[in-house]
Amino acid sequence: MMPRIPRYLALFASLPLGTLAQSNPLYTDAEYFQPNSTGIRVNNGFERVFIQPFGPHGVRVRVSLNRDPAGTELSTLIDPPLEGPGGNAGLAHDINVPIGGNATLRNGNILAEVFKNHLYFYRFDEANDTKTLLTSEYFDTKSLHSRYYARNFMSSSFRAEYSFTTTPEEQFFGLGQQSCCNDHTVNKKGQVIDLINFNSHIPMPVYMSNKGYLQMFNMASQGRLELGAHRVRFVAEEAMVVDYWITAAAPGNYDDLQRQFTAVTGRQPTPPEFLLGYQQSKLRYYDQRQVEALAQRFHDEQVRVSLIVIDFLAWKYQGDWSFNNLAFPNPEEMARKVKELTGAELMVSLWPSVEDLSENYITLQQRGLLATTRDGTGIHDSFQGVYTRLIDATNPEAREFVWKRLNDSYFSKGIHSFWIDQADGGSLGEAYVNNDQDLLKSIPYHRPFTEYFAGTQEATGKMYPWFHEQTIDEGYRNLTGSTQNQTHQTTCDYMSLTRSSYIGGQRFCSYLWSGDTESRFDVIHQQVTSGVSVAASGISAWTLDIGGFSGLNPETPEGQHLFVRWFGMGVFLPFTRVHGTRSCSIPRTAPYHRPNECPNEPWSYGEENFEIIKKYIDLRYELIPYVKALFEELQKTGRSIMRPLYYDFSLSDPVVAAGTSSNEPQIVHQYMFGPRLLVAPIGEANVTEATVYLPQLGEAHADLGSWKFWWTDEDFGEGGGNVTVDAPLDQIPVFYLGDKEDIFSGSIWSE
Repeated sequence: MMPRIPRYLALFASLPLGTLAQSNPLYTDAEYFQPNSTGIRVNNGFERVFIQPFGPHGVRVRVSLNRDPAGTELSTLIDPPLEGPGGNAGLAHDINVPIGGNATLRNGNILAEVFKNHLYFYRFDEANDTKTLLTSEYFDTKSLHSRYYARNFMSSSFRAEYSFTTTPEEQFFGLGQQSCCNDHTVNKKGQVIDLINFNSHIPMPVYMSNKGYLQMFNMASQGRLELGAHRVRFVAEEAMVVDYWITAAAPGNYDDLQRQFTAVTGRQPTPPEFLLGYQQSKLRYYDQRQVEALAQRFHDEQVRVSLIVIDFLAWKYQGDWSFNNLAFPNPEEMARKVKELTGAELMVSLWPSVEDLSENYITLQQRGLLATTRDGTGIHDSFQGVYTRLIDATNPEAREFVWKRLNDSYFSKGIHSFWIDQADGGSLGEAYVNNDQDLLKSIPYHRPFTEYFAGTQEATGKMYPWFHEQTIDEGYRNLTGSTQNQTHQTTCDYMSLTRSSYIGGQRFCSYLWSGDTESRFDVIHQQVTSGVSVAASGISAWTLDIGGFSGLNPETPEGQHLFVRWFGMGVFLPFTRVHGTRSCSIPRTAPYHRPNECPNEPWSYGEENFEIIKKYIDLRYELIPYVKALFEELQKTGRSIMRPLYYDFSLSDPVVAAGTSSNEPQIVHQYMFGPRLLVAPIGEANVTEATVYLPQLGEAHADLGSWKFWWTDEDFGEGGGNVTVDAPLDQIPVFYLGDKEDIFSGSIWSE
């Protein structure tokens, strides 16, 4: 007997999904309005503008100067899309518009109109045959043209500034992750977003509007997005083609927008189940003896663990991509022993930096596999007192070289998971150069003018971490014999952990973490807004450093208290991962670079807290069926896992709608973990109770009953107001919908 479809799925009502299968790239439902045109070409003097249907309810716009787009430019779009029309169409068009001419293209419920040289985008309502303006190219009586260019006389590329209309009350969500640790916003209206990647700053030029559309710029250019009161302006420092995509859905239906967006950029394959358990890391376990002793302690304490991580400087020289055999003499035996004692896998860190003394340096330099700089030196940064270069991950030959080293050094020896660290692009991962040298990094040097196989840092640099993810992804598929197409793979045997990514990174076997955060109570809440913003940008495979990265001392009551509070939140994330560099009174005497004996294990935070942490770890393993089901739903539909409250309650609860608009802390510091769990992390010290706002349940949640407190099962009704609950260290405020046993069994919907 087929389970009945819950009313919660009414969130997808505007999109006729019932007839779709993953193997069918086109919408065939009779209610779906098929495109009325293959495309529009506007020949506007020196401009060539192409407007085409692409994906479900989507339109793609490409603009080039003096010549048509080559079609070989970097793109994160997959062609054909997983769903919807427009695949393998090239620059196809059947409407030619002269300068000043008019034309209209409709695909599903989105309508693009060219009128007197300006583009307008509408949502079309089939029921009453009306159209609603979503946005248009911006112009005023006196203003710069909405499509504005500047060209460097030495290059055929150009700078582009594109402006679109907005209104003061409009809200924008997504835009990737802004740098730690003071941005507590989910509504990004009014901000200027710098489109450059560095540690904890992972901006993505994609945003959803509360008006019911999503717009993304399919360009890896550095630049900025200005989200003003009346104008949104996208600035690309260097481009050969301007390329953007827009899709529409009913206002408040963010799941439809995410489904349509991931249909054209790819969907997250489901992780291997072991990664859904507890992950143990610190900066750093510096030799084989420590790793094996750690596994023995987990075994003896009977604490479950699924992944143990070996951090940086496990190599002899940067760019070796192998262990220093003095510290790790027998990796194969180490992996075997860890597995035997705990069942856990090992993960090892890799950096993109290559120093002159590396065994691979001369070969990489001779074969042209290192990124260069405009002056030719190739020096991108310094670390540990030496100058470094970057492996050119945009070069397929370089990716193949790196993977071969990783296979020879680690994968073939039983270490299957990789941590892509520092690979943010341009320099060695920070907003400054002279990494790791405090006196020098304060000098405001410009970041290096890095040049890659794919182009310059200014034109293509935001995809550098994306290509690093692809390095590991390609290797996994080759070694495991996977026949899945890279853009259509549905499962992962192993995954890499990455500090940076880009639009479409969700289609790799990779997961993102939020970078090096500070160990403060308020950062717990800041990480909520970071996580839900990344999810609204299409990437749900996200996590963080439980306890924060720096500034925590496990010997102090304050540090212990902070760690346990953070751990409670970590249980209710897509991945549960402990990491950080800790301070303590233990001297650093080991004969290795930057040894740190300070502990970061569950038993390191006091005996009483150890019992609480074990309780949380056990709960995480109980929740694995539910988390696994969330990832399966994500893979099928692109439906976000870590969900801001506006996703599910902006239509049913005016308090949520208003609080989201103003970034009210009580609203934006809570989130839904899937459709059934509301999580309200504690971001203050020394509190024993918490006041939580429970959103008013609407029609979509009718089958899931009422809000119940996780720890006592007390029923708080259908929400719409504040409740106060006890919040001791072992009880993070969590509320659930439906039956708790259904959650433990992996049911995310009401049966």
